[in-house]
Amino acid sequence: MENQVTTQSIIEPLYRGKIWMQILGIASIISGVLTALSIIGIIIAWLPIWAGVVLMQAAGATHRAYHNDEGSEANYAMGKLKLYFLLMGVTIIVGFAFGLIGGILGIGASMAGMGGM
Repeated sequence: MENQVTTQSIIEPLYRGKIWMQILGIASIISGVLTALSIIGIIIAWLPIWAGVVLMQAAGATHRAYHNDEGSEANYAMGKLKLYFLLMGVTIIVGFAFGLIGGILGIGASMAGMGGM
């Protein structure tokens, strides 16, 4: 008996986690919208919004790949997940950079304030 691998069997773990992809996608979009409410946040708010949209697209493609046993949809979903991780990586690096710059400026301002006493 031949063990046949189908698109459905490959995509099943993602399909079972599809609801979490949708929840994280929506949370990411909301996070981006809230980030856009600040002056500096407007500059970077598009990253989490884009990541959320991409994750929602991956969830939809996962659903289609599982129910229609379509390899092209599974490939599309994997590509969207790759893009999501890339966007989230860039978002985290940008966040760390802003935090580091803010910390350095804060220490500098604190030192400048102490010198004036």
